[in-house]
Amino acid sequence: MENKIIIRNEEMADYETVERITREAFYNLYFPGCGEHYLVHIMRKHEDFIPELDFVVELKDKVIGNIMYTRARLIDEEGKEKKILTFGPVCIQPCHQRKGYGKRLIEHSFKRAVELGYDVVVIFGSPVNYVSCGFKSCKKYNVSLENGKYPAAMMVKELIPGALKGHKWVYFDSPVMAITEKAAQEYDDTLEPMEKKYQPSQDEFYIMSHSYVED
Repeated sequence: MENKIIIRNEEMADYETVERITREAFYNLYFPGCGEHYLVHIMRKHEDFIPELDFVVELKDKVIGNIMYTRARLIDEEGKEKKILTFGPVCIQPCHQRKGYGKRLIEHSFKRAVELGYDVVVIFGSPVNYVSCGFKSCKKYNVSLENGKYPAAMMVKELIPGALKGHKWVYFDSPVMAITEKAAQEYDDTLEPMEKKYQPSQDEFYIMSHSYVED
């Protein structure tokens, strides 16, 4: 029998739980320790944060995951700006991962994003985690960084098909994403200690984060 879940907007009472789950999900994943829980902690107060797209997923009345969105933007070849979205962190408690909860959470957020008038989402992450949700290489949509490069880890989802057609775009995320390692570490030091260690996923992240798509 399939476990029934509830997806709802995050409430203030969820904050501590969401930050704890985020920390557990990301600790040692990309490097020893993590900074995603610090980003969650500060993101809610930033002007680019979108409360309407801040969701938690509940299983048996317990929060097991979360997704948060911020505003981002694209600039086309004529200098015109297009307001878009990016999400992250998105996480599921480690013991509940690889069961489809994250995908359902993401797809739920897509529907609400369209209702709010958005038609594009750009993210950074491991493609294996997101292609099943319809994300494609940024190169396929002519979305690059300001330096003209197309990171392998940068993916695009058109919530409305054809939303990016006919233009070349440069991506800019919210300033809130530019957290420093020092600030993240200082916040982490205030929490219950977790062991920092090496995991093979850190090498996978290094390779992916330093790779680019070319013609």
